[in-house]
Amino acid sequence: MRTDSSPGTLPAREHLPAGDAGTPVLDVVIPVYNEEKDLQPCVLRLHEHLKRTFPYAFRITIADNASIDATPQVAARLESDIPEVTSFRLEQKGRGRALRTVWSASDAPILAYMDVDLSTDLNALLPLVAPLISGHSDLAIGSRLARSSRVVRGAKREFISRTYNLILRGSLQARFSDAQCGFKAIRRDVAQALLPLVEDTGWFFDTEMLVLAERAGLRIHEVPVDWVDDPNSTVHIVKTATEDLKGVWRVGKALASGSLPLDRVTRPFGDDPRDRDIKDVPKGLARQLVGFCVVGGLSTLFYLVLYSAFRQFSGSQIANALALLVSAVANTAANRRLTFGVRGKGGAVRHQAQGLVVFAIGLALTSGSLAALNAASSDPAHSTELAVLVAANLAATVLRFLLFRAWVFPDRGDSAEDSAVGDLNAPSSPTYATATPQHTQHHGPYAPLPQRQQPQAHQGAYDTTTHTTQFRAGEAADGTWRDATMRLQPVRPHDTDPRDAR
Repeated sequence: MRTDSSPGTLPAREHLPAGDAGTPVLDVVIPVYNEEKDLQPCVLRLHEHLKRTFPYAFRITIADNASIDATPQVAARLESDIPEVTSFRLEQKGRGRALRTVWSASDAPILAYMDVDLSTDLNALLPLVAPLISGHSDLAIGSRLARSSRVVRGAKREFISRTYNLILRGSLQARFSDAQCGFKAIRRDVAQALLPLVEDTGWFFDTEMLVLAERAGLRIHEVPVDWVDDPNSTVHIVKTATEDLKGVWRVGKALASGSLPLDRVTRPFGDDPRDRDIKDVPKGLARQLVGFCVVGGLSTLFYLVLYSAFRQFSGSQIANALALLVSAVANTAANRRLTFGVRGKGGAVRHQAQGLVVFAIGLALTSGSLAALNAASSDPAHSTELAVLVAANLAATVLRFLLFRAWVFPDRGDSAEDSAVGDLNAPSSPTYATATPQHTQHHGPYAPLPQRQQPQAHQGAYDTTTHTTQFRAGEAADGTWRDATMRLQPVRPHDTDPRDAR
């Protein structure tokens, strides 16, 4: 497993600022191998769609994977005829190798790829890249398995695709729905940090990239797509499936051993709203709720055992009171330590006293339920009594948690004593500073978004230099902290292409 260093932690995600610049916003890569027949119709259709619907500058890059037919000549002709098209030749096969090479060298802030057969309807392209431009997501994938997707393909491929994704969910705990759809996009800053960790150079490249991104906490946006299977696909299903399973084993082993430096792909403080210090919002609620439910479940079992034991020699009301009293003391002690994290003997007596008040409320609810049951039936069955008590205890449990959290074990992190200690020992939790506007130069990872213009001259061969820019997390690209939301121009809702046989 590759473990070489990545460029470092990612900056806080932000909207790419709008403006005029010479660099394309979107670079769509089409990896090909011996596609002399399909390459030209694909590029022409994609180019026409982008010219008509995409409001910013773009580039189409043909990544030739060591083709031995006339594919290089077709790519060169397209490059000379269309200013937005460029070609790149690799002397080794492998879709993953082609994407890694071209994405690593591209200067566009948004990188995408699609298969040459254009099985995915191009109307999904703008929804695919929009979350990356806006700063909402880090990666975006087309999904053929989403509920609203419309897919036309054979039963064999459908079964293999769904089985493969089930394997990913069961073995690598993947939460994305479709790993192998040839319709994906990624932000360039994410690619620069993530690609050095991806080892595969073939068809498993997509899956490995997505699994590592998900494990690093990056956000993956999924777009339902309309997809029509290409009956003339040259993909070898058995060979590809075997290589994919080997890749699943390799990645799972690396994740289990902790050999991947995924911390270098995470984003800093401030990008995840769950990390922000927001006033008047309860902290630790989810953890406390889980702990309270576990303790409550065990306490309920303990209570039922005690009730059954006490019921052997006493009436239902006395058995209920004794069982509830003993279980309430144990419940308060367990919640004090395990759920709310209170250590030591200080305040233990007061907590138990307050717990007994909560116990009295629970007793009133359960006793009232038993009284109602006895009024309805003179001799109810023991199982009926237990069912009524369980229902009453569930109602009392919700109230017990609220009282425990707000009254018995309140969060006193904002008390004067704690504040004084915090002032003496360390500064409070991080806050968001305001930067001084800089209008003379750009400090962010990207230049402003270029508006698409009619090119004056062909740019020539593909620029293979990699540009690395230093940036500060949370700072806008122009050095300010203002909202740089991009305003998209409306486009026509339907994409119809006279060259599209479908």
